[in-house]
Formats: sequence, C-alpha cells, structure tokens
Amino acid sequence: MVSVIIPVYNGEKYLAEAIESVFSQTRAVTEILVVDDGSTDGSARVAQGFGDRVRYFHQPNGGIGAARNRGVELAQGSFFSFLDSDDLWEPRKLELQMAALEEEGSLDAVFGHVVQFITPEMEERERSGILCPAAPSAGYVAGTMLIRRDSFFRVGEFSTDVKVGEFIDWYAKALEKGFRHRMLPDVVTRRRLHGNNTTVRHRSAQPDYVRILKASLDRRRALGQSNR
Repeated sequence: MVSVIIPVYNGEKYLAEAIESVFSQTRAVTEILVVDDGSTDGSARVAQGFGDRVRYFHQPNGGIGAARNRGVELAQGSFFSFLDSDDLWEPRKLELQMAALEEEGSLDAVFGHVVQFITPEMEERERSGILCPAAPSAGYVAGTMLIRRDSFFRVGEFSTDVKVGEFIDWYAKALEKGFRHRMLPDVVTRRRLHGNNTTVRHRSAQPDYVRILKASLDRRRALGQSNR
C-alpha cells in the first residue's frame, strides 16, 4: 500500500542508514524506490546492495524535485511517503500516520514532528558552526508526509525549476486546492545536519524562495479575481 521514494545525489555516506530506517518500520511498506539523480559517488552501489528489496533507478541530474517526480511516476502504492537520503524515520512513523488516515477518511495527508541532529562523525570545529535546535518542531516537509496517491496527483508534481524550496512551492499549491491534512504530535523524522545539506550546497539559490512566494501570491490574486 505504501511506496517510499528516496531521492539521492552523492549520498553514499548516509543512504544505507536511511533505507534501514524504512525497513525498521513497524508497518511494512510495499516498495522502496531509490532515484539516483546523477550521482558520481557510490550511491548506486549502496542502493543495489539491498538487492530486490529496493528498486533502484538512475537519471541525469535534474534536482530533488525531478528525482521525487520520477519516483512518483514509477511508484505502485496507493500511498506515497518521501525520505531524503541523509535523514532517518522513527520506527512508528508509518504506523501512526496510516492509523490517522484510516481514522479520518477525508484527510489527504498526515505530517509529524521532526527533530534535528548533527551527524556523529562531524568534528567539534565544524559542529560549532551549525545551529541545531534541541526541541522537536512541526515538520511541514516532504520527509514527514504520508499522502494518498490520488491526493498527490490532485495537487500535481514537484517544481523542477528551483534548487531549494520545491516542497514549500508544492505545499502552497496544495493549500490553494483545499488540501486537508493533520499534524501529529509525534516525532516521525530525524533530520541529519552535516556540511553538505541541500540548503548548504545551494546557498546561492536563496532567491528561489522569493520566486515561490511571489508565484503563490499571484495565484491567490488570480483566484480571488476569478471568484468576484
């Protein structure tokens, strides 16, 4: 019933741990799809090392939005869940979220809280430059979401023309379409902080956030004018 989509780009260092956190779920998944977005490291070897328990696909580098979209295109489950290749799921993530969806049939998706941690192998000198909040926070991010297949396609695919903020863009579109969701109080995802997080790699792409906000405001204005 549940397809788990893991995009990866040069993530061999943490990919195995991410996949193992899916296998550790108390509610089994239908399939795990790893979409390799043009990696030049050993990501392929790591994913293929799990044998037929993981479906591995390679594509030219197109960004995390393109990789997630490829996974959605290939997924066979009636529910989609996303996990970044350097993050981890808590064991009861899917169990708790499926229970919420089964309890309230009108929900499109369920989110949960996220806690951040600095990757253990990072040296103290590097750690000092990273802000890592100790308290869990509401995780309106792809890595905490479990969504019905039909609901995802009603919103549409992730944007592929931004390097950062593709989920913010998708979530804004979802809200505009009357997206019904619930935020669980439970921590469901552990976000790893290290020197090569996407937001660190693409610092120069911060203007993407401004473009996303402007596009959302433009759509809302157009919708308001059409409803007059």
